[in-house]
Amino acid sequence: MKSGTVTIVGRPNSGKSTLLNTLVGQKVSIISDKPQTTRHRILGIFNDARGQIVFGDTPGIHKPQYRMNQRMQKTVIGALSEFDLVLHVVDASISFGAGERYVLEMIRQSSPRAVLAINKIDKTAKPKILPIIERYSTACAYLELIPLSAMTGEGIDLLLAKLFDYLPEGEPLYGEDRITDRNERFMAAEFIREKILERARQELPYTTAVLIRKFDESRRETKRLLVVAAEILVEKSSQQGIIVGAGGMQLKDIGSAARADLEELFDCRIYLDLHVRTIARWRDNDAVLDDLEVGT
Repeated sequence: MKSGTVTIVGRPNSGKSTLLNTLVGQKVSIISDKPQTTRHRILGIFNDARGQIVFGDTPGIHKPQYRMNQRMQKTVIGALSEFDLVLHVVDASISFGAGERYVLEMIRQSSPRAVLAINKIDKTAKPKILPIIERYSTACAYLELIPLSAMTGEGIDLLLAKLFDYLPEGEPLYGEDRITDRNERFMAAEFIREKILERARQELPYTTAVLIRKFDESRRETKRLLVVAAEILVEKSSQQGIIVGAGGMQLKDIGSAARADLEELFDCRIYLDLHVRTIARWRDNDAVLDDLEVGT
């Protein structure tokens, strides 16, 4: 039996969260086309006859401008040294630039045992893939360089086989029934935030957060009902108006979409109560950031 940990790192929008969900076989990390969707380290657990791999999805690597982003990057730096392997995900469909140089330098400085996943080959002309492999093979001493598509599943079986090759022998770290380390409060907050990202204007994804204020399970067994109350945080009153929308319709739409996903996730009816709250510069407010971490 093999058992070990693999941290997933890369630039924002490289497809890390989609890859994690594909590897685990279930949605444990929210996805969107907005950068910096992932803000916390989220574990996804894969089990089969070969053993167990505990994957860690991390925030996209970028230069931090706010305390929130500094915390996100601290999470990434810690993960580079805490896991058995690093899985560096790059987007094959975009040109190599300053952002990838920044990630490469971070990986080189930490000197991890790393595997490169060249993602989104379904969106990339095949003649362009070989030069990408050549560039990265000379830039860093990767154990393996594997082209794949997290969206279609191409290359996923090969990736898993190679990861198991490099992981140590050992007993599973988690029970076979576990797919993530995160609790249901956290998952509820993330699924609500995903619906905001899907509907928000370009500037809003960076300035919104979701804080669970109530998670009442008292009627879950008897009436199959879970009561969730959440606050959507924004930084400006104008942003609050955008989230709420004319006649409250935008907020209602967010709530309806989130409720549907949460009912599927928790397999029960959900009473979801959403409110929007403005806190100026909350991304630089350590007290609010601590509250967000505790509240989820």
